[in-house]
Amino acid sequence: MWRPDGWDVRVRIGVLTPHADVGPESEFRAMAPPDVGVHAARVPFGAMRHGGAMDATIALAPVRAFAEPPYVDEAAAQLATAPLAALAYAFTSSAYVIGADGEEAMLARLTDRAHGLPVVATCASTVEALRLLGATRIALVDPPWFDTELNGLGRGYYEAAGFDVPFSAPCDLPSGQALIRPGELHDWVAARVPGEAEAVVVGGNGFRAVGMVENLERTLGRPVLTANQVLLWAVLRAADCRTAAITGYGRLFAVDTPSL
Repeated sequence: MWRPDGWDVRVRIGVLTPHADVGPESEFRAMAPPDVGVHAARVPFGAMRHGGAMDATIALAPVRAFAEPPYVDEAAAQLATAPLAALAYAFTSSAYVIGADGEEAMLARLTDRAHGLPVVATCASTVEALRLLGATRIALVDPPWFDTELNGLGRGYYEAAGFDVPFSAPCDLPSGQALIRPGELHDWVAARVPGEAEAVVVGGNGFRAVGMVENLERTLGRPVLTANQVLLWAVLRAADCRTAAITGYGRLFAVDTPSL
């Protein structure tokens, strides 16, 4: 019998990710069914060093620069030469800094550079998902390496989109991608989400979060949206490949999602 070799997939999607960040690819591959191929292009990110090391909090200048030409544009253009159906821009914080209008303009530019392939981004996709879920009041939790200014910009992003944000904070856990544990994140969030929040939004594509989504939804009785979860949902929809086959990672995947 021939062994699976990764060639026989139904759809292939591309991911634009910071150069030393393994989070988006790791979480995409954990969630995606076997017949979804995931292919990444790495984009220089000035706040990330060799091995994924970062300062305890990240400055705004490299966050803004990540969304600007030329590096992400070149990565999108090169990645789109592969036989892919859609691209996912796996970077939350730039949308906080440039706002929804800047994010929309960036996506239009990247789509053009990607030879017309659809390109989706985390925050715009989160807004769409929240509206489909019927949630108007959210709790926003960001990684510990987002300072209060960056988290405040995130709050402003969602408020400008029409959402009430009764809780917004960086997560008070050790600041380092490799230091985050799903159980600790679950407990931190569960202890702080106010009753009036109708959904939880967890920002940060480098934030280890999808492993606790199902348990947190069970604990809180409300939808939980994390950066890579919502981005995978959005890129598969953009690729005309619905997501009902994905289970165990939150109720979002059952929203408007005919079977793969």
